[in-house]
Amino acid sequence: MPLDHRRLRGPEESQPPALWAATAAEDEEGAGAAPRDPCALRPLFARAGLLSQAQGSAYVELGSGTKVLCAAWGPREAAEPGPGRLLCEFRRAPFAGRGARGRPGAAAEREAEREAAAALREALEPAVRLGRYPRARLAVSALLLQDGGSALAAAVSAAALALADAGVEMYDLAVGCALCRPPAPAASWMLQPAEPEERRAAARLTLALLPALNQVSAVLGGGRGGPPEDWAQALRLGLDGCHRQYPVLRQSLLRAAQRRDAAAAATAAAAAATSA
Repeated sequence: MPLDHRRLRGPEESQPPALWAATAAEDEEGAGAAPRDPCALRPLFARAGLLSQAQGSAYVELGSGTKVLCAAWGPREAAEPGPGRLLCEFRRAPFAGRGARGRPGAAAEREAEREAAAALREALEPAVRLGRYPRARLAVSALLLQDGGSALAAAVSAAALALADAGVEMYDLAVGCALCRPPAPAASWMLQPAEPEERRAAARLTLALLPALNQVSAVLGGGRGGPPEDWAQALRLGLDGCHRQYPVLRQSLLRAAQRRDAAAAATAAAAAATSA
């Protein structure tokens, strides 16, 4: 039977678009009907040393569904003289959100990616010992695979892990934590908001901390967060969230180093057996 090249044949088993619309409506209703503990952290999964094509890499996933993959490359010679530079890139995968990327908003989305890359650099630069790399460039690229909320905070943690996995000298790991405040009066700040919570929030905040040094590397955000006392409460809550995430990130980095040492030992043993 000849093929009809004038039309695209769809899959034999598919779902109507109304199914996804119903799911989105259920998410909206569920987010408003089931409030959670604002001080509770979502489950965090982190793994370093995944990509063989990069000198360092890391993957971070939050319980809200956010998934970020980062790759880092060590010092490369720069053409211009001066201290070391950190180059950051932030990109969203076409399938990162629930809806497709709209063509009319492509320029706005690129601008949002540039702003996220600048925020990522601002959060990471205080953690990297750039003075040890004169006339050199360090590069880190973050890819948002799925946006379930708190994406920039997850990217900060993943990028710091990737830089450390690449062997870059750092003062400490930068840990990111996001917060938002619902629009309801007298509402309290909420740790690691999901994407529907961020969309409806009256104020948002992303905090980056160097836990071992107890130094804040970046505070990003804005909105109607209330009086200064409420913003101070948000900072205290974010600092506590960063400290609670730090052991998970540190352990993932140690496991990556152990896997690398075991692989190197196995390779050396195989080479010795072959030569013998």
